[in-house]
Amino acid sequence: MSIVVGVDPAHRSASALHLAAMLARSSGSDLIVAAIVPPAWPTTAGGADTEWRGYTRDNADSALDHAAAVLGGSVTAEYLLHEAPSARRGLVELAEQREASLIVVGSATDAPAGRIGLGSASDTLLHASPVPVAIAPRGYRTEEGARVGRVTAAYRGTGASTGLVFGAAGVAASVGADLRVASFAVVPRDSGTSGAGLDAEQAVADTWAADIERHAAALVRQVSDLPDAPPVSDVAVGRGETWESALADVGWEPDEVLVVGSSTLGPIARVFLGSHAAKIVRHSPVPVIVVPHGVTGRERD
Repeated sequence: MSIVVGVDPAHRSASALHLAAMLARSSGSDLIVAAIVPPAWPTTAGGADTEWRGYTRDNADSALDHAAAVLGGSVTAEYLLHEAPSARRGLVELAEQREASLIVVGSATDAPAGRIGLGSASDTLLHASPVPVAIAPRGYRTEEGARVGRVTAAYRGTGASTGLVFGAAGVAASVGADLRVASFAVVPRDSGTSGAGLDAEQAVADTWAADIERHAAALVRQVSDLPDAPPVSDVAVGRGETWESALADVGWEPDEVLVVGSSTLGPIARVFLGSHAAKIVRHSPVPVIVVPHGVTGRERD
């Protein structure tokens, strides 16, 4: 089992490296640190193309040196250059060649500190990856030797998210972490046109939360019967006037990761974020693992 983490030759960031190291340390996976460089253009003249190729490779080597300095001896890692037309294609190729279980990337440089932002490369990767993609919040750091302590599954009460809970249980078991099931409800203060309207919205949210808790509790009992089932900490329902406050309502630990499923509208066995999942990802205060639809795990027979 291996984990591929991409480093950007044009931008030195330690966030994805800290997340990848924690995940590799927790799961016992091999860590592959990759810098993607464009292939050389066929030419007989050399000159400018040779200089450009040398420049890009020097930048990539520098990025790998930076990655090695960040990781130190905390995990065993392989550092390599991989030629591909784009970072997306290069990371997917490596994941397929090395039979990786996960690709790890960082957030866009303009993301708010402590939050996840998708840049052009990570966004296209989420539409193409055949394996789960882990995204580190901007500025993410871990303590030396940190391991994953809890895995939270984002549960919506649908059939697809039911499968995600079992997939998240497998993730938690593989890294020796607890499992939590969490759902989120956003009820804006101005969602009703009057006090009565707001009361109705709150009543709907209360009913929804009770249903979610009941369904999630039944799922938890099924998870507990699985072979090598992870410990289940609790079922949480976060509510707030915004997505940020709804996610904050459930509380988060420093060594936690959130598992989100991709949209059922996306291609089978590819990651594609629906609007609900995209909002959760954007407001998550912890790293997120986005799992492709079709490989999230299955309910017990």
